[in-house]
Amino acid sequence: MEMRPLLHLLFPLCIHWLAEEMTVSVLVDVVTRALCTGGTTCSQVIYINGLEQTIVGVFKMFVLPILGQLADEYGRKMMLLVTTSTSMFPFAVLALNQSKEAVYTFYVLRTISYILSQGSVLYIAVAYAADVVDTRKRSIAFAWITGFLSASHVMGNVFARFLPEKYIFSVSVCLLVFASLYMLLFLGETVKYQPSQDEQITLWGKIGRTIRKRYMSMKESGHIVMKSPTLKGISIVAFFYKLGMIGIGNVLFYYLKAVFGFSKNQFSEILIVVEAGAIVSQMLVLPVAIALVGEKMVLSVALFSAVAYATLYGLAWASWVPYVSASFGVVNILIAPATFSIVSKASSSEHQGKAQGLIAGVEALASFLSPLFISPLTTLFLSSHAPFNCKGFSILVGASCMFIGFVFACFLKIDSASAKKTDVETAEDQESPLLENSGGSCSREL
Repeated sequence: MEMRPLLHLLFPLCIHWLAEEMTVSVLVDVVTRALCTGGTTCSQVIYINGLEQTIVGVFKMFVLPILGQLADEYGRKMMLLVTTSTSMFPFAVLALNQSKEAVYTFYVLRTISYILSQGSVLYIAVAYAADVVDTRKRSIAFAWITGFLSASHVMGNVFARFLPEKYIFSVSVCLLVFASLYMLLFLGETVKYQPSQDEQITLWGKIGRTIRKRYMSMKESGHIVMKSPTLKGISIVAFFYKLGMIGIGNVLFYYLKAVFGFSKNQFSEILIVVEAGAIVSQMLVLPVAIALVGEKMVLSVALFSAVAYATLYGLAWASWVPYVSASFGVVNILIAPATFSIVSKASSSEHQGKAQGLIAGVEALASFLSPLFISPLTTLFLSSHAPFNCKGFSILVGASCMFIGFVFACFLKIDSASAKKTDVETAEDQESPLLENSGGSCSREL
């Protein structure tokens, strides 16, 4: 497959992901040290992470589909620059100060950053790849994107493992700035924006037109998904998978710190185990597996692996069990590229951003709901007031949610995008040209 068109996309994204990942294992110690007495996990830390994810989930339900639409209309490069550049500000705060006040400021800024960038960067990158890669080779391209994501995470965790803690946030900020500047200077645009010819419209007219345009575009996105059995089914699968996995991800490290006393080094080692194997599984195994058994089978196997992954964490009885559980991440990491491929094949070329963005919006709904029950359950079962002795009960609840997603994946119907226009699209074309720039009127530039 010709990867040259993607090089200027993958290189800065790898730097961006590396810079973000190198802070993950360190944040647990920094936040715990600032907010908890005695240096151990406390309910305040678990709740503030849950609150952050809940707020992010509320806004992402609306923001992600809109970002997908804007990427279709105004260009992938512009939206990638907007979303990636927000990540540098929260880490800049911790690079300067790590007091309790600084940690609270960090959470405020990271919440805003997550609303714009969490999930959207990857989905817009997938839409960019769909623009420059032949339809038959998209699944391979998506596997390479997520494979480079894993490679970046490995390098980020290596940095976190061996770089002194006092330098980590400063280095992260420098890398994030470099990644954004590289995209600004070298990344080509694949969608050419064509401005409206009407220059006489008033300010309030422009505001009203923009609101109406966003409403019509979101209505179209919903129609696209509901008319496709594949997109409707994969949205249900994605919802239940994220409902479990997001909640587990929010509390997992704090659970391991409370139960087994894990610190930055152990967290980095676990993440390296997952991501190192994920590189091989996504870049080498996934393309072959899709060619042999198809995306549906890959998705189903990966979801079953995710259930096993969470179950082992929830039942962990010794400090070595989390390392065994982490090894399942080598398989369940395939959920993302398999989902991207299914959504892409079920969507027409001019609706890639809308379809990917709407699925991301469904996942955002799950990320809003998940902390509402998993975070309180984690706090309860880690305390001395637990109704029974099962410190990982909340993680087992997350595993149950993912099992529901696995069941739906087994019955998923696979179809391809139709070349015909939907009734909504036809009506909108007759009514006004407002949506022309978001679809087929966009010119592609390689």
